Amino acid sequence: MSAGEDSTPPKGLPCPFEKLRPSQLVRDDAFYMALAFNLAVDAWRIDEVPIGAVIVRGGEVIAAAHNEVERSGDPTAHAEMLAITQAARKVGDWRLNECELYVTKEPCPMCAGATVMSRLGRVVFGWGDPKMGCMGGAASVHQLPKLNHRVAVTAGVLEEPCRDILRAYFELKRGKDTHGTA
Repeated sequence: MSAGEDSTPPKGLPCPFEKLRPSQLVRDDAFYMALAFNLAVDAWRIDEVPIGAVIVRGGEVIAAAHNEVERSGDPTAHAEMLAITQAARKVGDWRLNECELYVTKEPCPMCAGATVMSRLGRVVFGWGDPKMGCMGGAASVHQLPKLNHRVAVTAGVLEEPCRDILRAYFELKRGKDTHGTA
């Protein structure tokens, strides 16, 4: 099964967001972000924070993951970390220079550091996080002056659905009404 295809997730939390159906004809940033978004929907359905990530190399998805912190009991089981591990195994090298990471939310400090350490060529994220994002939001880990690797960053791809699913999830978890909110 490829990233973003419908699967039957374990019983969990009903998700009010539909999966996106990107055209297979145009494999651009929006296409790959839609696949990541679909993984975020899967995460919601098992009551994980709805963040999804895919890693692409040469136009092929080589890794796909969503957050699994709650299910695994592992605070490092973020979508980005899981996808980076999968990609390194697939490539057979920890250096992912020729790869691009698509993730629905701006990476946190841990994940931003992992993008640099894994030598990813590019990170594309949907929604910027001004509180915890570390690729331009709260900080810019990838731009530290003494780094020996620079990760290119593109922000704001499918920003609205990526933002909306996270806001709705946390409003639901905090007991707030999500109708009519963005």
